Amino acid sequence: MRSAGGQAAGQEAVPGSGAAPARVAIVGGGPAGLMAAETLAQAGAAVDVYDAMPSVGRKFLLAGKGGLNITHSEPEQAFLARYGEAAVHVEPMLRAMGSSALVDWVHALGIETFVGSSGRVFPAGMKAAPLLRAWLHRLRAAGVRFHMRHRWRGWSDEELVFDAPDGEALVSADAVVLALGGASWPRLGSDGAWVPLLEARGVHSAPLRPSNCGFDVGWSAHFAGRFAGHPLKSVELACPDPAGQAQRRRGEFIVTSTGIEGSLVYAFSAMLRDRIEASGSAVLHLDLAPDRSEERLREALSRPRGGRSLSNHLRVRAGLEGVKAALLRELLDEGTLGDPDRLAPAIKRLPLRLVAARPVAEAISSAGGVPFAELDAGLMLRRLPGVFCAGEMLDWEAPTGGYLITAVFASGLAAGRGAAAWLGLAPEIEQPGTSGASRRGE
Repeated sequence: MRSAGGQAAGQEAVPGSGAAPARVAIVGGGPAGLMAAETLAQAGAAVDVYDAMPSVGRKFLLAGKGGLNITHSEPEQAFLARYGEAAVHVEPMLRAMGSSALVDWVHALGIETFVGSSGRVFPAGMKAAPLLRAWLHRLRAAGVRFHMRHRWRGWSDEELVFDAPDGEALVSADAVVLALGGASWPRLGSDGAWVPLLEARGVHSAPLRPSNCGFDVGWSAHFAGRFAGHPLKSVELACPDPAGQAQRRRGEFIVTSTGIEGSLVYAFSAMLRDRIEASGSAVLHLDLAPDRSEERLREALSRPRGGRSLSNHLRVRAGLEGVKAALLRELLDEGTLGDPDRLAPAIKRLPLRLVAARPVAEAISSAGGVPFAELDAGLMLRRLPGVFCAGEMLDWEAPTGGYLITAVFASGLAAGRGAAAWLGLAPEIEQPGTSGASRRGE
């Protein structure tokens, strides 16, 4: 491994000296690893990317299958707040590659973007495949080499060990960037198998937990069998934050056979998961009719029902039918359903108790990983000089909507720059707070 002074044994790392370029191994071919590879190739390193899958970017492609949300156009401070307690660590990375800089990078690949009605930013065509193809073409043109079906198994002395198609492969590198993901979607490569490999070298990790995940409720067999897969649209979800302040958001989510999932739920998943871990359950409240006041609902529901069933009465008087009406039956007793003075406030603030987060393997992303205390400003492991980490391996989390993937890209850039600086290929990594550049690259 190259020393911190920028020299390998018997080799001068002086640009233009004619010496062999520094060799860097990138382990993991997702967006963070590919961004680190691009950064290091531009700095003059010889870069090899190793991935356990038959092709790179598999999770990236699946995430973009329904429409690739590349970032968000939200103002700077609101954007940064999405990272919670980790914002202080994520902010320096976003100053170098925030939302505007990431959009510029996408444009440089020849892919146009547009901003959706929610403020989310999408590539034209909304697919990940064209972007990934253009990116890989540029990386190969820059000399980056790819090694597929190479599963990392740790170190043998100072060499990286891979299970490769032709057997065990040993790889020497002057620097290493680990971008192996968290523990969500393990069938695509992010299986958390790197945790014991780093633990064996003295690098401790926070437990990998589900993030942007669904939750179990414990529906009745009738409700689950009839309504699993049905969307709850135009609802408002309220959840108290750790300070006890109610956080509200409008949107939609999906009823599953065991509970709930979807974008509205994911926005609160970190708070809900933490509360379940602390107390065994978490209660959120649903407003099933956010465009109607409680008074208006009470007045409408108090009108004579005549011969109408409760289902028809809810549909005609409150605009509630299908899964919304069924949810009231599932969660409320007959006395509340028959009393407009109790039913109206229940429609506006329906309590839903969550009993467990879904397993991390089912989650969109994972929390936990390598704590920032284990890393220097260039994302190098303090215990393993020359080894850098990026992406979901790091102990941070963010909601979907462009925040998660923006920080993944930004961390790849930061790790690439950190490795380049350590190898003497670029100026020393800039310390947080010393730049006047904003997160949006302005």
